[in-house]
Amino acid sequence: MDKNDKSKDETTVKPDPALARLDRLVGQWSMQGRSLGSKDDNISGTTTFSWLHGQKGASFFLQQDMELDYAGTLIKSREIIGHNPKTKAFSSYVYSNMAPDPWPYEWDVQGDTITISIKSDPMDATFYGKFSADGNVFSGGWRANPGADEVINAPYDITVKRLGR
Repeated sequence: MDKNDKSKDETTVKPDPALARLDRLVGQWSMQGRSLGSKDDNISGTTTFSWLHGQKGASFFLQQDMELDYAGTLIKSREIIGHNPKTKAFSSYVYSNMAPDPWPYEWDVQGDTITISIKSDPMDATFYGKFSADGNVFSGGWRANPGADEVINAPYDITVKRLGR
């Protein structure tokens, strides 16, 4: 290829700038919460978000690695989040020790609001949360969507605190 041929550079696909909205998640976080109806915290864990192939602006995907003790059940998962240009949403797949197949999720981060949802039978729930003013904490709750099985889609509240970037 000729050094002066720039056609390859002109056709190189670049990450969607919308992915920058996910950058506030990058880092290590601790999680603490409780299932609805519990008087005590019975959910704890850690999660780490990192750009899969580099850094903000250079990667198409954000990776989340999580370990969570949910009322005595250990959940381990890896999630890959990307931007879906057709829907303009952040879609992901979660690979966990809880299911033999990956589960599809949708994410949205708008300002200080974070929304995560799953709609894949029997899972049908949404997380609604808010970031603190400094961005180092977000908290909210998972709730079954209307008509969904509340045993399978167990509601809980959680607070997630940044440990480091």
